[in-house]
Amino acid sequence: MGHVIVVDLGFGDAGKGTVVDHLCSKGPVAAVVRFNGGAQAAHNVVLNDGRHHTFAQFGSGTFTPGVRTHLSRFMLVDPLALAAEAGHLRALGVADALDRLTADRDALLTTPYHRAANRARESARGGARHGSCGMGIGETVSYALAHADAPRVGDCQSPIRLRRRLSALRDWYLGTFPSGEDVPDVDACAEAFAAFAERVEIVGAGHLRRLLGAGNVVFEGAQGVLLDEWHGFHPYTTWSTTTFANAETLLAEAGAADGSAARLGVLRAYATRHGPGPFVTEDPALTADLPDPHNAAGRWQGAFRVGHLDAVALRYALDVTGGVDGLAVTHLDVAGARPDLRVCLDYEIGGERVGRLETGPPDLGRQAALTRRLSAARPVYAPLGRAEETIEDVLQTPVVLRSYGPTAAHKRAGHLRTPIDVSLR
Repeated sequence: MGHVIVVDLGFGDAGKGTVVDHLCSKGPVAAVVRFNGGAQAAHNVVLNDGRHHTFAQFGSGTFTPGVRTHLSRFMLVDPLALAAEAGHLRALGVADALDRLTADRDALLTTPYHRAANRARESARGGARHGSCGMGIGETVSYALAHADAPRVGDCQSPIRLRRRLSALRDWYLGTFPSGEDVPDVDACAEAFAAFAERVEIVGAGHLRRLLGAGNVVFEGAQGVLLDEWHGFHPYTTWSTTTFANAETLLAEAGAADGSAARLGVLRAYATRHGPGPFVTEDPALTADLPDPHNAAGRWQGAFRVGHLDAVALRYALDVTGGVDGLAVTHLDVAGARPDLRVCLDYEIGGERVGRLETGPPDLGRQAALTRRLSAARPVYAPLGRAEETIEDVLQTPVVLRSYGPTAAHKRAGHLRTPIDVSLR
């Protein structure tokens, strides 16, 4: 099959999990490599027998026997959440998930102190909340940017260094958020993290090269391009690079040739967004009519919102990523049952018709200005028609995987051509 990088082109929740599960079940795939985000990910996989798991840190190919998960140095590893996830997988009959897991020693650790800080900071914003999963992702990154001694996975193998770094982190939290929620003491946290190090194989930079040599690898992204830390609509973004960049950096570091992995962009046949922020094609009637069984409103994340397919936003995602080799379109069963669905071809902004949004190098000021501009945008619609054909037409990109339901049995695959001719059959 060859190596494949899976990235969500929207605001997340497009179906990366079910796509990765399909790729791994059809295989052969040696491993899934997670290359951004952390325990806030919610990649839903439903098996043909009805079993369901929301993958957060384990790769979404874990239901396929033998497929390994590698948490790369770009992941934010939460050992406590990982243990809970492993427990749920064990209850579903996957007893060896931890045995098939490796974690890069340089990956940052997400702790209860990061999580508590995240919730305190978001609560303080009141009505101006940015939207958050409340899992400490942004705080993990921001703390590491300001503190060279931020705890990392490798520290779990060094009890003295781990306690020192956790103590500094806990002191920072208590000093910054004196009225925040209670947090565990350092000894309890260190004990749990040491148990993680005893149970999970912690590896160095050369591990990925060995994985790539062992067989096909699927790189599984989290969240979506429109939430990217540099290219998303600031400040309603994540502290994570959600494009193909991290995966391609890992491939280059492992000695893989440029273009050795196919780029697969995932989108729904209609648009969704979880939480606040610009959403030009939002339609309250669709939100009411199309509830998602795996995406409910959350205390920290906010409401799950639904709208019509947005070709302008998707063109922007393709532009900032440099394009894809093929598209995977999910929820085509919904599109087929809803003749009222539409596609936004352009925006009207200040009397001007706009079909493409401006892009550029990382610049949060420009992204904030774009966010303000989108608040004035009005969608210019056309009928959606046959969704997969419309998507190929408006995005000028082939649809190579069609999903008509939640399981691998609902997938219909075409052929994804790259410089090395990767087949998704």
